[in-house]
Amino acid sequence: MPFANGRGMKKIISATAVLALFLTACQNFVKNEDESTDSLYAKEDVVARDMSITAENAYSDLFLDSTAVDSFISREKLAGAEAQQLRNFYNGRNFQFAWFTSQGLTEQGRGFWNLYKNGSTDSTDNKGKNNNSKSGDDLVQQMDSLVAKDSLNLVASDTAFAGAELALTHKFIQYVQQNGNGASFAAFRQFIPAKKMSVTDLADSILNRQKDSSHLSNKAYAGLKQQLSKYQEVARKGGWQPISLSGQVAKGSSSPAISAIKKRLRLTGDYAGNDTTALYNDSLQAAIRSFQQRHGLQPSGIINDSVVRAMNVPVEQRITQILINMNRMVWTPLPQDSAASVIRVNIPEFMLYVDDRDSGFSMPVVTGKEGTNTMMFSGSLNQVVFSPYWNLPESIVRDEIMPAMKSDPGYLKKRNMEIVKQNDSIPTVRQLPGSDNALGKVKFLFPNSFDIYFHDTPNKELFNKQQRAFSHGCIRLADAARLASYLLQDQKEWTPEKINAAMNSKQEQHVKLNRSVPVVITYYTAWTDQNGQIHFRDDVYGWDQRTASRMFVGMNKG
Repeated sequence: MPFANGRGMKKIISATAVLALFLTACQNFVKNEDESTDSLYAKEDVVARDMSITAENAYSDLFLDSTAVDSFISREKLAGAEAQQLRNFYNGRNFQFAWFTSQGLTEQGRGFWNLYKNGSTDSTDNKGKNNNSKSGDDLVQQMDSLVAKDSLNLVASDTAFAGAELALTHKFIQYVQQNGNGASFAAFRQFIPAKKMSVTDLADSILNRQKDSSHLSNKAYAGLKQQLSKYQEVARKGGWQPISLSGQVAKGSSSPAISAIKKRLRLTGDYAGNDTTALYNDSLQAAIRSFQQRHGLQPSGIINDSVVRAMNVPVEQRITQILINMNRMVWTPLPQDSAASVIRVNIPEFMLYVDDRDSGFSMPVVTGKEGTNTMMFSGSLNQVVFSPYWNLPESIVRDEIMPAMKSDPGYLKKRNMEIVKQNDSIPTVRQLPGSDNALGKVKFLFPNSFDIYFHDTPNKELFNKQQRAFSHGCIRLADAARLASYLLQDQKEWTPEKINAAMNSKQEQHVKLNRSVPVVITYYTAWTDQNGQIHFRDDVYGWDQRTASRMFVGMNKG
């Protein structure tokens, strides 16, 4: 019996061709002929179909025909506990899609694929081994073609698309079996939203759990869970009152608002003093600087409009932010070896971190502006390119370079650019190595579906701004030379002098690293630091708002 097959939804264009390829690639899991399904997958009690989930309160706006699940089980020859896990998964969702909406992949769909691709220990198909069907490499290629698209127009009645949804859930079941450390499949299902809830109910549900999945609940998730308890308690007691303040206030000044600010900061642990007078004292200055630092503001100690605006964000909104980011964190693949180095970029924070037990460091970055977003994903940095050419994307040539060439015939020469190929409509253009090259003196490659990489830049003034979303999607580094030296420290022939010479050459040079380094690009607007302090940042791309509209009742659609 179908629950919903698209009736009442807006008409949208099918993506059959792309998804048919993905479905074919997904059908590559091989069981040992000597093993039964029940020996591989833990048995589960039957989960009843949750009829309380409707088109109005579901996380996704797409639903499967229930017969599609049985057809998939039959086609893939699933049996026993494995088949039951698939049925339970969709019964608990009332056959709602888990990984897609009509607009494309959900955050959880993107997150799971990223986790599966970068964190799976599934030797049967993740590396294309032991297959009698499409190789794992084909699976990566086809799924990446979906992940690379910020939005798609999809319909549930498209059988190829419905099959792709089911195939990805099958991968999820396989992933849990291989990587779940003995945790039940039900423990993992909780991280894939099915039904809109109130913010309070979801927070209470998480806080009342004895423990979360032993695999997906990482240190970052646990840190936010502690803060969730604190902010939920503040909300139960009525939250905080808005601060009203005109102008700026510095240490030594008095203002009627100072007493209210001290009380406000005590609620979040920034202000530890008992004094609630109207005098701006030393203790309050330390508290203001802490608050500013936690919210990405210049830690001047001066109370201004930006400080008051951050203080006046309602506690319920902060809880919403915490819940959304907790869900993101369970899908972030990180090295299992705590001693392994990793490069992390947090987009809303505009910062890069090199996590290394012996020689870690950080630097400001510039990320993509809205419309040319830097995406969340993980990769492996394996190549440094000194004095790079910049091969301009077709969109930049079309939208920026060609109009400039029309108004100024000497535009390319002035900017050290050349036409590599004169196509019928849009030429292929590149910028030569040099001091004015948009990529600066070095770039760093970690192959991915988005054609995103790190690079230097001749325009250093942007790093002085607090909000640094200005690029076309790639990530500009404030100190690219330092990262180059770090990455090549084990390749002794690359002395500081040789690196400097290569960065200032007119000749492009590619250097393969002896040891690749994991790269993790996140979109955390709430997280805790190593001291357990919570940090908040603005939702620069509106992704929090979009996800909140699907997760929570009473939220406007983003």
